[in-house]
Amino acid sequence: MTEHSQSSYDVSPNPTLLASAVACAAQGEGLDVAITVLGRSLGKTREPLKIAEEYALLDCISGGRLIAGFPVGLSYDANLNASLPAIETRDRYREHRELVLKAWSEPHPFPWNGRFEKYGQVNIWPRPIQQPHPPIWIPGVGSPGTLRDILQRDYSFVYLSWDGPKLTGREVFDRYWDLAEEMGRDRNPYRLGFVQVVAVSETDERAEKEFAKHLQAHYRSGPGAIPLTAMAVPGYAEPAAIEGMLRSAGHGGMLARLRTATYQELVDSQVAIVGSPATVADQIQSFVREFRIGNLMVMLQNGSMPRDLTEKSISLFAEEVLPRLRPIWDDEGWTNQWWPHAQGTAGAVTGAAAGRQA
Repeated sequence: MTEHSQSSYDVSPNPTLLASAVACAAQGEGLDVAITVLGRSLGKTREPLKIAEEYALLDCISGGRLIAGFPVGLSYDANLNASLPAIETRDRYREHRELVLKAWSEPHPFPWNGRFEKYGQVNIWPRPIQQPHPPIWIPGVGSPGTLRDILQRDYSFVYLSWDGPKLTGREVFDRYWDLAEEMGRDRNPYRLGFVQVVAVSETDERAEKEFAKHLQAHYRSGPGAIPLTAMAVPGYAEPAAIEGMLRSAGHGGMLARLRTATYQELVDSQVAIVGSPATVADQIQSFVREFRIGNLMVMLQNGSMPRDLTEKSISLFAEEVLPRLRPIWDDEGWTNQWWPHAQGTAGAVTGAAAGRQA
């Protein structure tokens, strides 16, 4: 679940509302289910403690299944819609993240006298089941400063790309793993997550017939409709990130042509991976291994896709594609330490989760 206010896609002003519904549907001992909120935008919020409280409660009612996403927030949302100074966005993000983490783990009430937030006493109830905090995933577009911060703190990076793994992804993935090596981090693929648009039908031909108009509608009215100037208001992003966006938009890049891209262009460039279960599995396996992606998030409903077509695509993916993807990294023996580690009985608000003593 993601947070986007006043947007024509991903209509979810508060993702914890949707996540709480998932938490109720995913109850039961032994279920390997994570609820990933990618997430509450710490760079735009004026109530960071509210986010700490919502995440903590969600972790409790789900039985310790929360993955806490901490995005800076999109520039158009934080700086244009919410009127926060662009130059302050990342400083606000860093302060708010520090406050949330301390609110979850500090055993005693404490005051907070930050640059942006002032609290006479911080003492949230309940605390998360997962201590000292749930796994943290940081979504972004791959700016060097963000990647260094993620690796230094040993979080997991999620590359939010609308143009598939290869057009601009290769540069981001290479940068991430080069920085990991430079900073002494291992090449555990679960350090890296990626979002990919996918649609599955019985055959490649049938997939084109069923999904073409919906995928074109998705890119023309959703991400393709957002002007580049709204994605990075001056002062919001570091120069290297802006340069990457400009390269994506220029030189014939797909991002500059999403609003007019044909179905064949979307598929040939892997902006969207579409086809039979075998076609989809082969393409995903190839780029996942090439770029060492351990956490794959697939978007299986896009644009104007009706419910029945969406359910068919999800079912085919779950039954025929997913079994081929799950064991990809088993032979290397990596542990996914960025996965919920306290999955128990939902509704358990006891012990470490109960809160602090006054």
